[in-house]
Amino acid sequence: MPATARFAPPGPLGFGGAPLGNMFAPIDEAAAEAALEAAWDSGIRYFDTAPHYGAGLSEHRFGHALRQRPRDDYVLSTKVGRLLRPDPAAPRDYVMFRDALPFRAAYDYSHDGTLRSIEDSLQRLGLPRIDIAFIHDIAADAHGDAWEGLFDQAMQGAAKALTRLREEGVIRAWGLGVNLPEPCLRALDRADPDVFLMAGRYSLLDQGALEVLFPACAARGVHVVVGGPYNSGLLAGDRTFEYAEAKPEQVAARDRIAAACARHGVDLRAAALQFSAAHPVVAAVIPGAKGAARVRENAGLMRAAIPQEFWQDLKVEGLLPQDAPTP
Repeated sequence: MPATARFAPPGPLGFGGAPLGNMFAPIDEAAAEAALEAAWDSGIRYFDTAPHYGAGLSEHRFGHALRQRPRDDYVLSTKVGRLLRPDPAAPRDYVMFRDALPFRAAYDYSHDGTLRSIEDSLQRLGLPRIDIAFIHDIAADAHGDAWEGLFDQAMQGAAKALTRLREEGVIRAWGLGVNLPEPCLRALDRADPDVFLMAGRYSLLDQGALEVLFPACAARGVHVVVGGPYNSGLLAGDRTFEYAEAKPEQVAARDRIAAACARHGVDLRAAALQFSAAHPVVAAVIPGAKGAARVRENAGLMRAAIPQEFWQDLKVEGLLPQDAPTP
């Protein structure tokens, strides 16, 4: 299938909504609203959320802030694949989210479940439409060996429902929101997605999407949104990688990159953001943030000047592939 012009979110910097679902620790409504206000004031016009984030809490917060803005002035994505059902006994500490809303999530990748998910999200957001719908977590890291059967269900159900909604103009684009490239490659073979949200697989520490997925996307005109540009913290000064304690070799690789940053006067976080944004198929990078100060900081880091010699050094030292695009 030849590449065609497809809808893509504006970049290079967007806003990832998981932290506003109280990821790892609660934040109050004022802090969440201030973070979204700072994103808008920093020029960010792409916002991503999901029912999963705080069992609907992130969607509520995004809707409260974005309802005050002209709807045509920003792009909003959310996700399908989980339906939330009210349950007073639902645990308030839900996976990695704290003080979540009293809803219990159940996976549902069916056609009708997808339509219900979109309707539920619009209710939580209090908005008349979303722009992009991602089929969420349809991969081995979420489902283990069962993922392939569930993926088949999603291609027969969710993918067909979202394609119909796109054709009817209800949404502008759809794709997958996952942490692994294999489901995206299969979706390219079996359906007609527009954009993927890929978390953690295109960063200074992991270029797993570079060799196969990105060329396949380029051939089809499919865009990629990069989530997790800091690999959940290791590239931002913490010791976690993919939400777990980083392995010694990962810390060592980070430290070598940090040493190159020090030699060239580069902030490691700026390098992480700008590297992830530099590939031509990448439409936007969406780091999350819990507060206004971090949002403004990310915006400044995306604009920071980085000398070409820094990128050359990373390639000479084998810390980046020779063919990896750089700013």
